[in-house]
Amino acid sequence: MNYLVIDKIIKNALIEDVTNEDITTNSIIGKESISTVELLCKEEGIAAGLEVFKRVFNILGDVEVKLCKNDGDKVYPKDKVGFLKGSTRNLLVGERVSLNLLQRMSGIATLTNKYVQEINHTNAKLLDTRKTTPNLRILEKYSVKVGGGHNHRFNLSDGVMLKDNHISAAGGIKNAVELARSNSSFVRKIEVEAENLEMVKEALEARADIIMLDNMNLDLAKEAVVLINKRALTEFSGNAELGNIKKIAELGVDYISVGALTHSAKILDFSMKNLILI
Repeated sequence: MNYLVIDKIIKNALIEDVTNEDITTNSIIGKESISTVELLCKEEGIAAGLEVFKRVFNILGDVEVKLCKNDGDKVYPKDKVGFLKGSTRNLLVGERVSLNLLQRMSGIATLTNKYVQEINHTNAKLLDTRKTTPNLRILEKYSVKVGGGHNHRFNLSDGVMLKDNHISAAGGIKNAVELARSNSSFVRKIEVEAENLEMVKEALEARADIIMLDNMNLDLAKEAVVLINKRALTEFSGNAELGNIKKIAELGVDYISVGALTHSAKILDFSMKNLILI
């Protein structure tokens, strides 16, 4: 992970949470106070963001964090995930920001892993999307990878994806692909969104590298996979859920993108407990 970017995220989060000072902590805790506290897991899942959690206290300073787990490890209720020792004030100031980031990231990794387990018996790869929390994309896409998924485009500079509005603006799939091919680097793959078999045929004729089967039902997607016949990579997108992703993967698609990995993941609950003054 890029810690220059992550440090900026953390510092902005700390500024949001402490505009001037933590008036509660500073009114009852002296500057020289030292404490220990435990990081505990409260739910079963996949840990992600432990180094980000630790980094919060590195930035605040005067706190030592020892982690007992690594990103990607399975965690269970009552697991002791880490131990912290240092400035009582900084432990309390950093508590909510560090837990918010850890819980969010672990929730994404946990949900991603549930999807991955459903398709592991196939060759399909699970992808995330750009439906991420503004300014947290680097953390959320990292969490998808921790959970066993793969990253689609990180941003609009990463690849050419011709969606419905691009195709309309260009006057059709053929023209859109030709323009993209002539105006972008030859090393970039060109992906085309197709909503029906006619669009799939157009994308094949235009020699698209990847054809996205967008919001197709299973029967239509199956026909599309047969029609494409490995002449392009295939990505199933839209309406993929835990309940049907196994059937989607078994169609023979190469990729399945799921926006819910980042926009609908429930947090995985952690807490900092058993603070002891020393």
